[in-house]
Amino acid sequence: MPNTKPLGTTVLAVHCDAEHRFSKQATLSITMMQGLGVKGDAHYGATVQHRSRVKVDPTQPNLRQVHLISADLFDHLNGLGHTLKPGELGENITLASAPGLGWRELIDLPVKTRLIFEDANGTTCGELELTGLRNPCIQIEDFQKNLLPAMLDRDPDGQLVRKTGVMSIVLQGGEVRVDTQVRVVLPEPPHQRMERI
Repeated sequence: MPNTKPLGTTVLAVHCDAEHRFSKQATLSITMMQGLGVKGDAHYGATVQHRSRVKVDPTQPNLRQVHLISADLFDHLNGLGHTLKPGELGENITLASAPGLGWRELIDLPVKTRLIFEDANGTTCGELELTGLRNPCIQIEDFQKNLLPAMLDRDPDGQLVRKTGVMSIVLQGGEVRVDTQVRVVLPEPPHQRMERI
């Protein structure tokens, strides 16, 4: 039986874009499809859709189907002098800030952590499995000057901290909208730290 960590939050915003643009458009809901990602999104597919990775090997499995960010990351970046809002960093799902599940805790969750989405009746309407960290690239700097260095930091051990959210695959499809409940379920130990993906 997996260990359920008493962490949870709600969905603050959802985004989708059929084109490979840096930011994504806000929408009322997104439809997640098992093993594929967000229906209608440029990163939808069983194999890798990220353009630079497609050039290297288009047959790689798509481990970046759904991108998530915690909303308090925008507060953090705005405090560093940037002006950002949900969707502008290209995430599909912006999670509401919650005690114990801000941007730092989100990127510290282990690989294979499951995020279970539930509607107002408690019925599961989607499930994701975390695969790794989004790696900030030069497009971030093109989007807003000096944003790339703000997206990187060092922890007390000197390890690089990538603040740009987490990537996931869809284990169970369904419709996710604003205010959908999110429950965090950790995998069985030993836990594996997420790396860039």
